[in-house]
Amino acid sequence: QVQLVESGGGLVQAGGSLRLSCAASGRTFSSYAMGWFRQAPGKEREFVATINWSGSSTYYADSVKGRFTISRRNAENTMYLQMNSLTPEDTAVYYCAARRLGHREIATTPPNYLYWGQGTQVTVSS
Repeated sequence: QVQLVESGGGLVQAGGSLRLSCAASGRTFSSYAMGWFRQAPGKEREFVATINWSGSSTYYADSVKGRFTISRRNAENTMYLQMNSLTPEDTAVYYCAARRLGHREIATTPPNYLYWGQGTQVTVSS
């Protein structure tokens, strides 16, 4: 069982930056890939970024490519999402997710993820 807790959300003006964190429980953090998803009101949950078990492979949605950076520190059981040049279209609840233990490679769709955090709100004002 893996428990995930996001933090770092908040209110920011357009053009600003935020850094989200996702802390994972357990001693198997390096045995699975992870990802970030987001969900805006009235919209489906959408993929944002994913990272493999070691951090050597990452993949981003086109909408955030060049602005967001996903990373992880296995020694600290933590994943990050650095978000720069934020726009109002980035406003959403952001969720971190973890794949099943042993699934170390990146994935872009929710069914590939077994564990989810509770979400953190990001609001970008114009």
